[in-house]
Amino acid sequence: MKKFITLFYFVFTAANLFAQDISTDQIKKDITYLADDKLKGRGTGSEGETLAANYISAEFKKAGLLPKGTDGYMFPFSFTHKVDPKDSTSKTETRNGKDVVGYLDNGAEYTVVIGAHYDHLGLGYDHNSLDPNPEGKIHNGADDNASGASGVMELARYFTGNKEKEKFNFLFICFSGEELGLYGSKKFCENPTIDLSKVDYMINMDMIGRLNDSTKTLIIYGVGTAPDWVPMIDGIKTEMHIKKDSAGIGPSDQTSFYLKNIPVLHFFTGQHSDYHKPSDDVEKINFAGEKMVLEYIITIIDQTEKLDKLKFLTTKNPDTGTHIYKVKMGVMPDYTYEGKGMRVDGVTDGKPAAAAGVKQGDVIEQVGNFPVTSVNDYMKALGNFKVGDSTTIKIKRGDQEMTLNVTF
Repeated sequence: MKKFITLFYFVFTAANLFAQDISTDQIKKDITYLADDKLKGRGTGSEGETLAANYISAEFKKAGLLPKGTDGYMFPFSFTHKVDPKDSTSKTETRNGKDVVGYLDNGAEYTVVIGAHYDHLGLGYDHNSLDPNPEGKIHNGADDNASGASGVMELARYFTGNKEKEKFNFLFICFSGEELGLYGSKKFCENPTIDLSKVDYMINMDMIGRLNDSTKTLIIYGVGTAPDWVPMIDGIKTEMHIKKDSAGIGPSDQTSFYLKNIPVLHFFTGQHSDYHKPSDDVEKINFAGEKMVLEYIITIIDQTEKLDKLKFLTTKNPDTGTHIYKVKMGVMPDYTYEGKGMRVDGVTDGKPAAAAGVKQGDVIEQVGNFPVTSVNDYMKALGNFKVGDSTTIKIKRGDQEMTLNVTF
């Protein structure tokens, strides 16, 4: 306990400690390239994704990282998946992807993995776009996840540029195939190029480019995967509002490392109405906000240097997203919302919610006879309806309570 008390006696400040080291200009340069139309959405196995992989590997080399793939910086893999995951009768196809892997060898006993996926939805043919007519449209994925990939590159520059060696080695990895099912991180963890038993923890970044200037909410998943995470995070002073979630399993690449009994943290600045749509473009990125997130991550890494190897803890699997339901409202939940109910962050034209009159910012409090206190309750409620059913939804719009009629 003495070591613990000594570490957390002071309140650590993440802001302004690294202002001269993290470059918003470089973040902007990286995201602008990765989210350019010429890469055509970086679909897994596409020519655009190859251009992205080449760019990342060149930046890794420029930073001085050692190649740590199975083919230089590249870690190629193949996988089979359903052409349309939503259709149980869908045919399967084989796809190819390549992770990009670089290593900073500080001669340390343990390694920290810093990762993010760099693939996106390509031209909208993979049945995972939220645009009503996605096919043939370029989905640039500036936030999802050029922002995370740029974070990996910028942290690689930061840690290779330090004059003093850190306590850790670092493995920097940009994953392919995440949008189709976490394939890149799964394949790497199945055949790693380092000893995973010597990994202290894994940091994952997915959609860190849209920090809200008003709420400044940063969501951190995985805080229950090691006993030191919560007291450490609570001891860091920051102008951001930190929202913690304990689960190690979630819809991004930290899951693959958690399933190998490795502590993880996953960073996310929140959902938005451009998610999985062609409108997720570089003009909407908050570059100063991403810089703030990266400085915060550096603070966390610095604090773990004062600790022994983190102890892995299993966490309760999240229930959200596992419910079987045949209807959709056509709304985007606001995952940063901490009040009662489910706040709507976006409404899709032509879907039941839009026809019912639901607007962005509304808080859904009840669907039919089912109370909604969270996103999870909302998902459960949908499981009670089928296409063609009609019901009412209770919402709160500002200070006004309203009841709307909806048909699925």
